[in-house]
This record gives sequence, structure tokens and C-alpha cells, in this order.
Amino acid sequence: MRGSRSCRRPGADGPAEERLRQALDDAQLSTTDFITRVVADQAEAERSAFTGSPTMLIDGLDPFAEPGATPSLSCRIYRIPHDPAGAPGLDQLRQALQTAAGTEA
Repeated sequence: MRGSRSCRRPGADGPAEERLRQALDDAQLSTTDFITRVVADQAEAERSAFTGSPTMLIDGLDPFAEPGATPSLSCRIYRIPHDPAGAPGLDQLRQALQTAAGTEA
């Protein structure tokens, strides 16, 4: 796995970065760094295929991409087992990281 990135809109603080760090640690990838990038405007969202905050990229790909989603500075809703949420669940992140690293359990 080459790396991970958490992208968010300005002022959108939340659990995404904390969950990503925990998922990296849990997946035996604790030495893998990640970058947090703030996407400041619609033009930048379009250039980077940012489809809502937060967007998580693993090796440059969005494992939670919704087909047909358009670039936007909106808040993003993730489907987790019990309710919609503003960030991927820890189990979802772990699975996506393990898949990218080729270490699926």
C-alpha cells in the first residue's frame, strides 16, 4: 500500500482522521502515514474528484465511492451497519486498508 489520504472541506472537523489512524494501527499498518488535505472550493473539488467531506483515499482510490456521485463541497454520508454516518466506520476502514495492502483476514 502506497498511502492514505483524508480530504475534508474547511471547518469540517470530525472523527475521520482519528478512525483512519486507529484502522491503520489495527490493520498492522501503523508505520503508514496519511495526509489530511483541505479542499477549499468547488473548482478544487472538481479537479480532485472530491465527492463530499470527508473523502478517504487509499492509494489514490476512494473505496467508498458512490456510483455517479458528482464533485461537491457537501457533507458526505457513509452507510455503516446501523445508521448513516459522517465518516466510514472503523470496520469499513480496516477492511478497505487490508484489501489495499493485500492482507485481508
